Amino acid sequence: MRRTITSTFLVLALVLMPLSDRAQQQTPAPQNSPPPGAPQTTIPIQVNLVDVLFTVLNRRNKLVPELEKSDFKIWDEKTPQEIRYFSRQSDLPLRIGMLLDTSNSIRDRLKFEQDASINFLFSVLRRNKDEAFVMTFDDEPQIVQPFTSDTGALRDQITRTRAGGGTAIYDAIYEACVKQLSHPPRPPGDQPDVVRRVMILISDGDDNLSTHTRGDAIEMAQRTSVVIYTISTSTQWVSLSQTDPNKTADRKYHLTDGDKILQELAEETGGRAFFPYHVDDLDQSFQDIGDELRNQYSIAYLPTNYVLDGRYHKIRIEVPDHKGYQVRARRGYFARANANVPAAPNPPGGPSR
Repeated sequence: MRRTITSTFLVLALVLMPLSDRAQQQTPAPQNSPPPGAPQTTIPIQVNLVDVLFTVLNRRNKLVPELEKSDFKIWDEKTPQEIRYFSRQSDLPLRIGMLLDTSNSIRDRLKFEQDASINFLFSVLRRNKDEAFVMTFDDEPQIVQPFTSDTGALRDQITRTRAGGGTAIYDAIYEACVKQLSHPPRPPGDQPDVVRRVMILISDGDDNLSTHTRGDAIEMAQRTSVVIYTISTSTQWVSLSQTDPNKTADRKYHLTDGDKILQELAEETGGRAFFPYHVDDLDQSFQDIGDELRNQYSIAYLPTNYVLDGRYHKIRIEVPDHKGYQVRARRGYFARANANVPAAPNPPGGPSR
């Protein structure tokens, strides 16, 4: 009798074994107790947090670095928001894209452009912390030096640039964002992947060859959390020691159409436009950019009206109790709804995540 019962259990076990195997294939293992040696599964969690990096200037365009969380108010599409996180950001790793216009229109200013760019990189980049790349653009953009912290390599590539051809500004901005700044190098060690994405664009602003539009370039910069600082070359740069009255009299009183484009690129992304007159003003422009990058604030909030629809949301930050203070921040973000946009880890100042 016992032998019969044992045989019956063996038959049932053989019959049920394939069903058991199939059930294991179709039913995922519990998330809290994966079997030993099994590959780890990452479950993405959507957190609708919007981070904004910004600077505050007073009436004399001087940085204001000592404000507190209570000094600020923020609106998302005209709806006031609660500030969840606030901090002063003075030590974020920098990822800088140096975009140099090498078209024919700036041929006589190329040497000044090169010298000022090199001085800026040597004064701003910190070894083993900050990195930069160099892109030139005339008929088309070209990355002449990928991301590196080696200022000597950056200098060598900048000094080798030559002028010639047309001007494709929007293509250069778009390509720099997609190919370099959307996935910049991570900071060393186990630090969180939080970096400051910055673009320095030196040009006269007169685009005549791009396949992308100005709107395309601005949108891509906003989607990849890139702040654009622009420096105009539309005025003849002269040395302070210049005595030729025909050159010293060539002072700019009005912005050209190209200058207005450079101004829009900067303002829409939270940067700043500079219009130097003397060569010495160009060095000062770079120094001002470096100072801004070390004296910023970070605000983060959870939008009460957030919808993953890919729509552009306008944001506004104010300092209501300090009249005359101006906030320089990006003007909005995209509520990312699909994976068609280059995915980038979102730093403070980046799009919602």
